[in-house]
Amino acid sequence: MRVVENVRPHENYCLLKLTPDKGLLPEMIPGQFVEIRVDGSPSTFLRRPISINYVDNAKNELWLLIQLVGDGTRKLAETPQGGLINIVLPLGNGFTLPSGKENNGKFLLIGGGVGTAPMLYLGAKLKQLNAHPTFLLGARSRKDLLQLDDFEKLGNVYVTTEDGSFGEKGYVTNHSILNRIHFNRIYSCGPKPMMVAVAKYAQSNLLPCEVSLENTMACGIGACLCCVEKNRDGHNVCVCKEGPVFNINQLRWLI
Repeated sequence: MRVVENVRPHENYCLLKLTPDKGLLPEMIPGQFVEIRVDGSPSTFLRRPISINYVDNAKNELWLLIQLVGDGTRKLAETPQGGLINIVLPLGNGFTLPSGKENNGKFLLIGGGVGTAPMLYLGAKLKQLNAHPTFLLGARSRKDLLQLDDFEKLGNVYVTTEDGSFGEKGYVTNHSILNRIHFNRIYSCGPKPMMVAVAKYAQSNLLPCEVSLENTMACGIGACLCCVEKNRDGHNVCVCKEGPVFNINQLRWLI
């Protein structure tokens, strides 16, 4: 795929907007991910898994919001406009989209850190279905909140920051909106402790909830067994192949 634009919204993130060198993008479901080959980095041998941030079908563009955490991701961030990147896509199972009468419900999309990335495409898909997405985004501080303008085009946005520099101070699971509005379903992606807390909130309020896990996924096809997670029965499942999206009732978190 060819880089249409390389944006740096934050010193520790880059947003790559990509288009196929030939043809159209395949159909992609919110919550799926891609595996990127890193060229030119002697210390990087495995592909890097990145959540699908957004798909602009009108422009035939795929957006990937990449957190710069090591040599591989930092090398990807150096790819110039017009550069080519080798990508395997789409991979994994995505979020369950509502159908029928459920479309009129209220859906809460909770993202923390780089876990906000898949919430953008999910919110866009929900809006296309005439559903009502509400976003609850958590970050360390104001400067760590990304793509707020894009989220605000899709639905109401609520924010928590750990230092109180924007929105309510604290964690997403302490936001006052959880006590003021009744939602029909919750979707979440972010650090595991955050998602476990979200899952417990959903369980206590009898709300359907799906979470997107961020386990290390080296191959993306269930072969290397790096990304295993215990399911409710205590068996290992490959997050990349069985997930990365799971209903909380499939996991061992709430036992």
